[in-house]
Amino acid sequence: MNSIQFEYSVPRYVLSKMMGKLSKSFYWNSRLSCVRLRRVEVPKLPNDEWVKVKVKYGGICGSDLNLILLNDSPTTSPFASFPFTIGHEVVGTIEEVGSKVENIHVGDRVVIDPILSCITRGIADPCPNCQRGDYSLCHFMTEGEISPGMLIGTCRDTGGSWGSYLVAHKSQVLNLPDNVNDLNGVLVEPFSCALHAVLRNPPKKDDTVLVIGAGAIGICVVAAIRALEIPCRIVVLAKHAFQAQLASHYGADEIIYLTKNKNYIYETAKSLHASVLEPLFGDPVVQGGADLIFECVGNKQSINDALRFTRHGGKVVLLGLAGIIDGVDWTTVWFNELDIKGSFAYSTDEYRGKKMRTLQIAIELMRNEKVDLSPLVTHRFPLENYRDALQTVINKGKGSTMKVVFEP
Repeated sequence: MNSIQFEYSVPRYVLSKMMGKLSKSFYWNSRLSCVRLRRVEVPKLPNDEWVKVKVKYGGICGSDLNLILLNDSPTTSPFASFPFTIGHEVVGTIEEVGSKVENIHVGDRVVIDPILSCITRGIADPCPNCQRGDYSLCHFMTEGEISPGMLIGTCRDTGGSWGSYLVAHKSQVLNLPDNVNDLNGVLVEPFSCALHAVLRNPPKKDDTVLVIGAGAIGICVVAAIRALEIPCRIVVLAKHAFQAQLASHYGADEIIYLTKNKNYIYETAKSLHASVLEPLFGDPVVQGGADLIFECVGNKQSINDALRFTRHGGKVVLLGLAGIIDGVDWTTVWFNELDIKGSFAYSTDEYRGKKMRTLQIAIELMRNEKVDLSPLVTHRFPLENYRDALQTVINKGKGSTMKVVFEP
């Protein structure tokens, strides 16, 4: 089968880092880069508790782009096994079922919870985090019956959604209701990232929430808050007009455009009923601000803005994939006694008094027509055109690009 794989080697990494400074396309458009389209064997079931999935759509995630552009921190490298097929956002159909799998049938239309935690790894004595349902915080992502990997799409044994087939443990399989179409299905995973952050850090009634970034995750944060029917005010800081339109569509109360000059700081402060003070030098200082901020970009400017626009005693939830970032001013964290919370992926969360996998909650919201995310899928590409797909994602502003998916 065809597969888009990430293959690490020191020469490939160093050369890509050097040449990528001249043109980002070198990261995927050269025979010497770490990313290649290859013919590989269809992955085999690791044991009788696994299933094989034929991929219908495989999404391109911001974390995939971070990987390809070699922006990931080395901290994450032990939690992968090379070479691996990229991609963890998936909707597909069951192609093969192990003999110890029940209630899952060939032909079922499914999404996959890609976290590779204790149960998927066959670890008899699960770690404390997995025992309480925090699968994304598993202690044993490098151990057990399969190779290291945080997710399907980072493990060489499982395949990924940027290939025609992948394998998954029976515990990872979630059936899609008939009224949830495939375009919503491929967005269950990214929506669950946003949903997990909101459910673990719910806005209070009448809070002012600022969402920084209006890419797929930022829009999904807005959609999650509204799908959960939380009565708060949502302000979104967006870069492009098409992002602003989608943010409004999903329930944002106000959109502020990010500008290269610093005018957006004054406009955002006004929206948040905050005051602006001028320091001796440097960027303006904001007094007051949002009760809760979801930071969905993960770069120096967005993190500084999150810290700048949070009121005294407020909370910042970091969803953006920040790695090693210089130039972040952390003064307001201690000066304003801010609560800083990271959010990684999804696990189990409480919904209407019941503890469920986050992806199950996402599917339930879609089934009950609380949210329809299919408009977020703006582009589809066959695997063979992966270079065009990645170029489209990189130049998202030019093509009004939100979510790009592969059709293997």
